[in-house]
Amino acid sequence: MANSLRGDMGLGGHPRDPRRWDAARRLGAALRSRLGGALLIGAFAIFANPTQAASGTPEYTIKAAYLFKFTPFVEWPTSAFATLSSPFYVCVLGSDPFGVSLDQVLASRQVGDHPVKIRRLRGLEGSADCHILYAAAPRPQVIAAMSKLRGSPVLTVTERSQGVSGSIVQFVVRDGRVRFTIDANAALANRMVISAKLLSLAAATEGGSQR
Repeated sequence: MANSLRGDMGLGGHPRDPRRWDAARRLGAALRSRLGGALLIGAFAIFANPTQAASGTPEYTIKAAYLFKFTPFVEWPTSAFATLSSPFYVCVLGSDPFGVSLDQVLASRQVGDHPVKIRRLRGLEGSADCHILYAAAPRPQVIAAMSKLRGSPVLTVTERSQGVSGSIVQFVVRDGRVRFTIDANAALANRMVISAKLLSLAAATEGGSQR
């Protein structure tokens, strides 16, 4: 008798009404479904609606988020990794403009089975071991980096304002919005594949029109 009562007791020790219990379960399932959908939409909002993404958010926080959100849409060759679980290196060349934003965005992240690690580089040594390299160095050093890394499986990222060609991705701030352009030919030269989805979301692509 005690066991059957315990199975029918709700919070506070009151008998559980089966009809209310079923209704509560249905409501909980509906809420979980809506929440899951909202989280999925939020994961792509920074690409789909740059106006909302940039609103009230520091520029380099947006750019730090972009660096990680690029990863599901880019294919690195297996030769880019020493082992099946070796680190995925996100590198910053030169003076780091991100502050703590990059560390916060990438904390405990993984790309597939590869834990994400940050490297901050003063020079070009070790740059070929990066998987993403954001170049924030003086222009001559950025030019040297693009030349050195051509043919290496590194997603090179620069700023359009630097006036340097050869990178795969360039950030551009247009009307207060953080956008990006993609050079698919540079990606091909670095033995990397950029998904059609990411190309369609770029502000411009090599050989394409402005959006």
